[in-house]
Amino acid sequence: MRVYANEVAKHHNKKVLVQGWVQELRDFGGIRFILLKDRSGYTQITIPKKEVPASVYNAVENLTKESVIYVWGIAKKSEKAKVGSEIIPERIEIVSLAEAPTPIDTSGKIKTDLSKRLDHRFLDVRNKKSIALFTIRSKIFKACVEYFDSNGFININTPKITTIGVESGAALFEVKYFERVAYLAQSPQVYKQMFASSFEKVYEIAPVYRAEKSHTAQHLTEFIGIDFEQAFIESEQDVMDTVEGLIKHIIKKVKEECKNELKLWQRELSVPKKIPRITMREAKEILAEKGYKVPEEEDLNLETQKVLAEHFLNEHKSELVFIYYYPWAVRPFYHMKPEHDPSVTKSFDLLWNGIEVATGAQREHRYEILKKQAAEKGLDLDSMSYYAEIFRYGCPPHGGTGLGLDRLLEAMMLLPNIREGILLPRDPERLTP
Repeated sequence: MRVYANEVAKHHNKKVLVQGWVQELRDFGGIRFILLKDRSGYTQITIPKKEVPASVYNAVENLTKESVIYVWGIAKKSEKAKVGSEIIPERIEIVSLAEAPTPIDTSGKIKTDLSKRLDHRFLDVRNKKSIALFTIRSKIFKACVEYFDSNGFININTPKITTIGVESGAALFEVKYFERVAYLAQSPQVYKQMFASSFEKVYEIAPVYRAEKSHTAQHLTEFIGIDFEQAFIESEQDVMDTVEGLIKHIIKKVKEECKNELKLWQRELSVPKKIPRITMREAKEILAEKGYKVPEEEDLNLETQKVLAEHFLNEHKSELVFIYYYPWAVRPFYHMKPEHDPSVTKSFDLLWNGIEVATGAQREHRYEILKKQAAEKGLDLDSMSYYAEIFRYGCPPHGGTGLGLDRLLEAMMLLPNIREGILLPRDPERLTP
């Protein structure tokens, strides 16, 4: 039975089978060493010429890095081995001999440009840090499903080929759909509002497409959206409560289930007792005190978000902050306006270490008001018949949020670029592999 590298120490003085890729090869004349890696870590294969069969010693004569091998042998404790154990092989089988040299180094000892690493991504992730990062990403996904399920949300799967688009400012990818023109979904917004009006609480975790030529460390043309919508709310604060609960659950689960992975990344997480909430006007007052004057109708940019992040980390010991009451000028027509101030919307962003990881709002559910707001944005609500219909047959007060799984990971792990945490990212230049 196969033993993983991180389990070899439990089998000292016993015969084991290990399987994996060759990370390093060393030949000191009379004794050869292989550092073998698998998804769990590394183990050392020690091959003394005088102690192993000649067939075993000679089998690795022309072995190359990244080759797949199976090794049968006795596991022993070793003070000299970096991993604390070694295996003296009785048999080595070369299952797949890798070509040499490999296009990129996977040891982490040689710095390689991110673009080149992405070109050979299946090789690039054959290391402990990458495996740890994508393990954390997987746990975030799992935690989201757990949270929504335990809070009464129903999972829905909405079309990704559609004719509907209501996201202000979000460009669409056109698709030839037989004899018609269709688009890749820029958001499940229409559908989650549609079915929150039936199921009350819905969520979806699925790809989202934006045909925007953005070249930043936070933007992609395809990303994984975590979207939810809930009905019978009183205000946007209810939606923020749901987001806060989700973030706390994610952090809690990652802390519990990814201790070794976080240690490897030298990242400490703490579950916030309460995420601070401030209005956009309050945020701009803080920025003004620090020399950044943002006009009333303008949104924040990456620089001002970072300034706010630093402020809340220093003054409130919080990596996270909600900012709500965004200006009407920068929000979609379907965001509700508070009665006391029609210049803003009952919407919010959640910033984590200065990165916008979530955008949410209470939606306008009153048909006539929604129609008027659409007109203010130069849109005809009735021309979007499938969307307009939602509000004509008993639509409850509701709201929701769109979070980016990729940005959550970027913000949580302090990644320099969102592409680090995505297996095969898509942006304006990258369409392969």
